[in-house]
Amino acid sequence: MSNSAPTASQQNFETLLQAVDERKQIMMEYLFQDRFVQRFRPDHIRNAVYSYVKSGGKSLRPAVAMLACGAVGGDESQALPMASAIEIYHTWTLVHDDVIDKDRTRRGVPTVHTEYAQKARDEFGWQGDDADHYGMTIAMLTGDVQQAWSWSLMFEAHTERGAPAEVVLHLAQEMATYVTPMLVEGETLDVQFSSKQKQLTEDVVIDMLWKKTGVLYEFAGRAGAAIGLGDANPEIPVVKAIGKFCSLCGTAFQIQDDILGIVGDAKQLGKPVGSDIREGKYTVLTLKALDMADESQRNTILQTLGNGKASEESIADVTHLLRELDVIGYAQEISRKYVDDAVQYLQTIPDSEYKTLLGHWAEYLIDREF
Repeated sequence: MSNSAPTASQQNFETLLQAVDERKQIMMEYLFQDRFVQRFRPDHIRNAVYSYVKSGGKSLRPAVAMLACGAVGGDESQALPMASAIEIYHTWTLVHDDVIDKDRTRRGVPTVHTEYAQKARDEFGWQGDDADHYGMTIAMLTGDVQQAWSWSLMFEAHTERGAPAEVVLHLAQEMATYVTPMLVEGETLDVQFSSKQKQLTEDVVIDMLWKKTGVLYEFAGRAGAAIGLGDANPEIPVVKAIGKFCSLCGTAFQIQDDILGIVGDAKQLGKPVGSDIREGKYTVLTLKALDMADESQRNTILQTLGNGKASEESIADVTHLLRELDVIGYAQEISRKYVDDAVQYLQTIPDSEYKTLLGHWAEYLIDREF
């Protein structure tokens, strides 16, 4: 018996993922130029800088920047350095985030601080705290180098690809004065919210998620559009629309990530399912579950949430409760609402292949499995 034909959604996603992968390959060739590779020394730093870049990930943020550039009639190749800068900028936040969250794997490979703690044991004979400290040191320095690299890549949009200098300077200033403080605020709040004494609301948690994720997606869209138009004015209607579209989609993306952290496949996710529960992260799902749970269920959740030594059985019990209380469906509805609101902003953009791909991207964010 032949397999059934793919649905329209599946075909759209295949088209999108092919377009994203094509842009990723162009970006990878650019980032792995010898003039960059030889810049980073010694070997531990060089290899750590490229670790997450090589280990996978779909590179959605740079793809969005390039699609946004094309959507306003610009030349995607001119936006390549800015898109690459956004990818490297995102990567340094992941390296530091993994230290903060004490995560041991990322995209199926050891996190930077975990890998280099082991290298300290294997290569230097260091043990215990000394080895762990070396791992965290390499992670901190790697993130520092990656952030500096992202700035230099931004400037190459002008020096190497001819984007107007005033546009690039405006975007670099925005990254420094708006995106970075907002992202750091979101990360700090995420850590603070893990305290069980915090009284949180859904709106407060979603705002934190936007600061952690939505702000960089918003920037990616607006940066690509600004380079495409050769104009840094953020009040241009099409630029505002693309920025708002990407901002809302970024929030939907993070909510879906939280869902997949509960119901996803560990191999596809590249990290253990349930790690957010063990780390004590308050998400839309956990907040809703605590609101709906009876006393016994609530105690089960609170005894496990934030318990770094929680057993796999305890994590499984909480995961089962979240399914039983149908908070997964509730979170999916919220994610869907953000995407529905986002696609309204696409009406401002002229019809094109790029606009269609951006629409596919929005749908993919909430239907993806990992």
